[in-house]
Amino acid sequence: MRSTSTATTTARAAWGKELRAVMALSGPMALTNLAQMAMGTTDVLMMGRVGPDTLAAGALGVNLYLVALIFGIGLMNATQPMIAASLGRDASDHADVRRTVQQGLLAALCVAVPAWLVLWWAEPIFVALGQDKALSALAATYVHALQWALLPFLGYLVLRSLVSALQRTGAALAIGVAAVAINALGNWCLMLGHCGVKPMGIAGSGIATTLASLAMFGALAAFVVSDRQCRAFGLFATPWRPDWTRFRQLMRLGLPLGATLSFEVTIFNAAVFLMGLLGPASLAAHAIAIQIAASCFMVPLGVGQAATVRVGRAFGAGDRSAVRRAGWTAFAVTMVFMVAISTMMILVPQQMIGLFVDRADPANAEIVRLATSFLLMAALFQIADGAQAVGAGMLRGLQDGRVPMLFALAGYWGVGLPLGVVLAFKAKLGGVGLWIGLATGLAVVAVLMMMRWTRRDRLGLLDTPRADHRSL
Repeated sequence: MRSTSTATTTARAAWGKELRAVMALSGPMALTNLAQMAMGTTDVLMMGRVGPDTLAAGALGVNLYLVALIFGIGLMNATQPMIAASLGRDASDHADVRRTVQQGLLAALCVAVPAWLVLWWAEPIFVALGQDKALSALAATYVHALQWALLPFLGYLVLRSLVSALQRTGAALAIGVAAVAINALGNWCLMLGHCGVKPMGIAGSGIATTLASLAMFGALAAFVVSDRQCRAFGLFATPWRPDWTRFRQLMRLGLPLGATLSFEVTIFNAAVFLMGLLGPASLAAHAIAIQIAASCFMVPLGVGQAATVRVGRAFGAGDRSAVRRAGWTAFAVTMVFMVAISTMMILVPQQMIGLFVDRADPANAEIVRLATSFLLMAALFQIADGAQAVGAGMLRGLQDGRVPMLFALAGYWGVGLPLGVVLAFKAKLGGVGLWIGLATGLAVVAVLMMMRWTRRDRLGLLDTPRADHRSL
């Protein structure tokens, strides 16, 4: 009896310790994600002060830039589980971690260079897509200034993977918050023309984002070099040379992760264009609802990133019990948060909408009505989105990327978008039908992700990782 009681107490202590670790890790990660999102929001707000043409050109330009950025973010995400597994396997093996970080930075360069070449031809790309020539020229001016932010930002993500795997997230958070201020100041000076600088218009906004991204990478690199724990890995103190074995390993995991993230983001881009076919009120209401949903999503995204670290370290150590605790604890934390957010969307939708438009203005009545109905759908949307985000993070910790990529393709583009189109246009449900399709697609992906997680033993996902791990 005493041994049973002791075992129960020990198990509770282990779960409690894991909960504290997940909360301590996911909080700064979620705030860092919000800070990065705030940079884009700042650009939009300040472009609006220049004029509607500038705002439209900015929206056009950033959508093209995001194609490369989103794929690059997914690819860089592969460094986090690989570093975590290395630390879990042998925390003193600094060379193995260094190999992953250095090849991650090389991968960032391999993404940025071809992206730069494509983005330099932004104007003819926009024209070929049927955009107005004057608007295309203005948007290209923005892209030509913004595109140089790609490499330093991807480099920052690689270094953030290291400090996150070391569970030292405070530095990345502080740098992310500072970057928001740098970006805002840059927009104010360069785009709007203050501090003795001649107004540069939309190009100034792109330069501001590039400078903020350079500051992010430089500051985190300085931290990695100066911090005692990080300095031990000798990232910049040893000769750099390609390690093609590790580079291929990174690509085998990173390419599916990049594709998975691209599938999710592009379905929302497609939803914007489809919503535009339903009219300006539907498009405006959708923009409000999706902004609220996207802001809330930063929390499960942060918890999913924490799950990748915690699961990855346990995976590297070959501790199956710790893998189980890390995954299910992160999932429980996410569900509690998403249920709370969904409840708010159901109970006080108009108060949330009022943050974006004046509800008392009769001109906004249709937008408020539609946005309220969309938020009711978003309440279900959030549960599914949170589940798939943390599920993806849990599987990423096991270095499982290829099958989740297929889940994302099937759920988002095989189920979600076709169903949304049918309900919106054939069944005449309008924007609500489109949101039902999006929520259904996310739910399908979430169920498939969690089914794979629960079958991790039978699928061999918990096989002890090796330095040349190939079961990706």
